Amino acid sequence: MPRLAAASLAGTAIEFYDFFIYGTAAALVLGPLFFPTFSPLAGTLAAFATFGVGFVARPLGSVLFGHLGDRRGRRPVLVISLLLTGLATVAVGCVPTYETIGVAAPVLLLVLRFVQGVGLGGEWGGAVLLTAEHAPPERRALWASFPQVGPAIGFLLANGVTLALSATLTEAQFASWGWRIPFWGAGVLAVAGIALRASLTESPDFLQVREHARVPLVEVARGHWRLVLLTAGALAVGYAVFYAVTTWSLSYGVEHLGVSRTVMLACIMAAVVVKGALTPVAAVLGDRYGRRPMCLVGCTAIALWMFPMVALLATGEPLLMFLGFLVALLAFVTMFSVIAAYLPELYEPRVRCTGAAVGYNLAGVLGGALTPMVATAAANGEGTPWGVAAYLTAVAVLSLGCFALLPETRPVREEAVVPATG
Repeated sequence: MPRLAAASLAGTAIEFYDFFIYGTAAALVLGPLFFPTFSPLAGTLAAFATFGVGFVARPLGSVLFGHLGDRRGRRPVLVISLLLTGLATVAVGCVPTYETIGVAAPVLLLVLRFVQGVGLGGEWGGAVLLTAEHAPPERRALWASFPQVGPAIGFLLANGVTLALSATLTEAQFASWGWRIPFWGAGVLAVAGIALRASLTESPDFLQVREHARVPLVEVARGHWRLVLLTAGALAVGYAVFYAVTTWSLSYGVEHLGVSRTVMLACIMAAVVVKGALTPVAAVLGDRYGRRPMCLVGCTAIALWMFPMVALLATGEPLLMFLGFLVALLAFVTMFSVIAAYLPELYEPRVRCTGAAVGYNLAGVLGGALTPMVATAAANGEGTPWGVAAYLTAVAVLSLGCFALLPETRPVREEAVVPATG
């Protein structure tokens, strides 16, 4: 289990590095480089729109790779999805700007972001299922939480590289060529990840399925459509909060508050470090107290904290912004630490890769694709952006209702029965 968990964690870290590095670039430089004819606000919105395309593509990736995972096994999904995402990310770093090739530049950016999203849509289902299906039932949330640490590490890698470049390059150098370096680095990481995953064994749950689904998506649509919609609605708040903190707030702090890029990145990264470190701890609680209670607590905390978080962000003070981000991400991790065990347990093994991945990635469209654009539009103007807080609170209430309708799935230990004597 430690070796399997480490390989899954490393792979998700690499793939999310690829995905996050685009979000950071969209917040900082892609608007003026690829949409120079737009106003600053419109350029940022356009850059975030290409960012959102990756989320729109993720359900397609979950369908394609879910089919492969349910028909041929979880293991091939891990290798192919990582290769696809890595190649697309390196290619983004090679795209000429609008000044060089005109409208073809944003079009290429859009296509490559779509390919990135397809690859990531397959990654989560393969990595989480391979780990969860190997894990002992009483520790499933703990072991399955390690791939969930991967996004935090990927985010730190992506923003750590950006932070280092921001500290060593001038604004002109960063805008000219420095922003491309993190994208090129994805190639090295992808090769390392593929080598690490090549030796993993197939999931025992998959091998025990006697008759595999012919068309998994059709079976999911017929027999599990309500479950897919509920899980998508339930998880939407996690995406919304995470990308509000890590993507929108970065853009807002730099452009509206005048906080330096370095300070904003440092505040966000510090909160993400704590979030990543506490993910397995929260997962242990999920093994003890159940998946659904953890999700309900996390959702409620998010709903109560969004207005204070936005108020703290609006101060522009580093320590206060860090506090706002930290509490939001701790509420987030209370919920998402158990999701990697919860979703697979909701679906039967023959359609599990498709069902769990489609629900998870549809939530990304609802929460991740829309949030940076909605928040940017809502924050346009003077004063504290209360509209952003209201939007995030509304998403939290929606997700809370969906979690309330889902069942508990934590395996119950069978206690030994001592026969009566007398």
